[in-house]
Amino acid sequence: MTADRPAVPDVGAAAPLALEMTGIVKSFGGARALDGVDFRVGDRVVHALLGMNGAGKSTLIQVLSGAIAPDAGTIRIGGQPVAHGGPRAARAAGIATVYQKRTLVPALTVAENLLLGRLPRLRGAVSWREAGTIARRMLDDLELDIDPQVTVDTLGPGQQTLVEIARETHRGGRLLVLDEPTATLGGHDAALIHRLVRSLTERMSIVYISHHLDEVMRISDAVTVLRDGRTVLDAATAELTSHEIVHAMVGSAVVNERPARAPRGHDPVLRIRGLARPGRLRPLDLTVDAGEIVAVLGPAGDGQQELFPFLSGLRRGYEGSVTVRDNPIRPDRVAETLRSGLRCVTGDRLGQGLVPELSVSENITALDPAARGPIVNWKRLRERAGAARERFGVVTLQSDPPVVSLSGGNQQKVLLGKWLSGTDLSACLLEEPTAGVDVSAKSDIHALIDELAGAGVAILIASCDIDEVLRLADRIVVVRDGGVVAEVSADDLTHPELTHLLLGGTS
Repeated sequence: MTADRPAVPDVGAAAPLALEMTGIVKSFGGARALDGVDFRVGDRVVHALLGMNGAGKSTLIQVLSGAIAPDAGTIRIGGQPVAHGGPRAARAAGIATVYQKRTLVPALTVAENLLLGRLPRLRGAVSWREAGTIARRMLDDLELDIDPQVTVDTLGPGQQTLVEIARETHRGGRLLVLDEPTATLGGHDAALIHRLVRSLTERMSIVYISHHLDEVMRISDAVTVLRDGRTVLDAATAELTSHEIVHAMVGSAVVNERPARAPRGHDPVLRIRGLARPGRLRPLDLTVDAGEIVAVLGPAGDGQQELFPFLSGLRRGYEGSVTVRDNPIRPDRVAETLRSGLRCVTGDRLGQGLVPELSVSENITALDPAARGPIVNWKRLRERAGAARERFGVVTLQSDPPVVSLSGGNQQKVLLGKWLSGTDLSACLLEEPTAGVDVSAKSDIHALIDELAGAGVAILIASCDIDEVLRLADRIVVVRDGGVVAEVSADDLTHPELTHLLLGGTS
C-alpha cells in the first residue's frame, strides 16, 4: 500500500457485503459472455472491476443495472435478493450507474441536469428558485465548486463527470457503478474524480471500472478480474502488484515497447501553418514528414483538442492553412480533404466516428467507393470488410453484429479500419487513439500505428496520455494554456521531464 493511500475498511471475507452476485450466466446467440461469474463487493469500499475488452465486464454491469436479464445466477444487495425487473427495479434496489458515455443534456443547466425528472413544482409550475437551491445544496454536500446555473456545455469534461456522479449519488442507494470515469481526462480532472470517489465511501460502495492500472492501485480497496467470462482474480489491492493484475487480465505478459525505426529523410507531407482559434489556441505551426509520428500533447481540454475539429472541418472559426504534399486544402470541404489522402480519426468513436446501430461491416466500409452509387457491389464490400477486420484485429462473438455491441477496443479497431484502410492514405490525425481500451487492445493499436508509420504515412497524434506519447512519438509538441511550451525529440525526454513540462515546468 502506497504511503499517500488513505486508510480503508477491511475487505476480507468477514466484511459485510454491499453486493453479492453469484453464478451469473449470460449467453448471446450461443456465445457465452458470462460463465458463472461470482462478484462480491464489501461495504463502503472502492472495488475495481477489471478485464480485457470482451472479458465480460460490460455484460456483468448490464445485468447488475437491470439492462439485461441473466440466464442464471442470483444478485443480493445488502443481503436482500434482487429480482430482474429492468433498470427501475435495479435503481429501487439501491444500484446507480454512471456509464462511460455520459447522459447529461448539454443545453440544460447543471441544476436542470441534477434534477432531471424531479424538478420541484409550485402550484403546477416548475419552481426554478427552489431547483437552484436544491442543486446548490447537492453540490455543496459533495464539496463541488460548480455553478448550478451554467449550462453543461460550458463545463470541462471533468466537471461534467462530477455533475453526473453527483446526480446519481443523490438519488440514493447503496452501490454506485462508475464505468471508466477518467478515460479521457487529464491528471488534474482525474484527481478531482479520485477525491470524490474516496469521499463517497462514507455513504456507499463503489464499483470502479478502469483501464488505468495506476489509478486502480491508488484508489481501490479490492480488485476483481474477469477473463473469458469467468472470475480469475479476487483480492485486496494491497496484496497485488500491477504486473499480477495484468497477467490475470491477459493470461500472459503484454509487450508494448517502442520498436526501432529506420532513419527517415526529410519528406514533408502534412503542413499546418498559423492554426489559431481566438481565446482557445495561439498560432501553431506543425510539419509531419513521411513515416514520422508527431504527438501534440496537452492537458485534457487544451490546445491539442483543437486539431480534430479544425482538420476535419467539424467546426468553423479557425485561422490557419493546411497543405498535404504541397497541395493546399480547405478542411471545411470534406471531400477535398479525403481526396488529398488526409484522414482525421475522432476520439469520440460512438458520438462522431461510427454509426452505433449499423453492423461492423457497414461501418468499416462506409467510405469505400463500392458503397456509393446507385448500384452497390455487396460482394466486394463483404470482401473488403473481411480484409479490414482481419488487418485491424476486430474480434466479435457474432458474425457481423452492430458496432455498439462490441467492446471498446474492438469499436476503436473498427473506427481505425473505417478511416485508415484505404490505399490512398498519406497522412492522418489520430485523436486519443486508445482512450477507453484495455492493455492488450492498446498494444494492438500501437502496433498498427507503427505499421502505418513504417509504410510512410505521416501521423499526427493529439493526446493527453504521457505514456502513450512516449511510446509512439518521434517528436513531441507540448501545449499548455493554448500555446506551445516545448517541441522536442521523444528520445530526449524522460517521463518525469515530460510530466514537468505538461504541468507547468519550463524546457
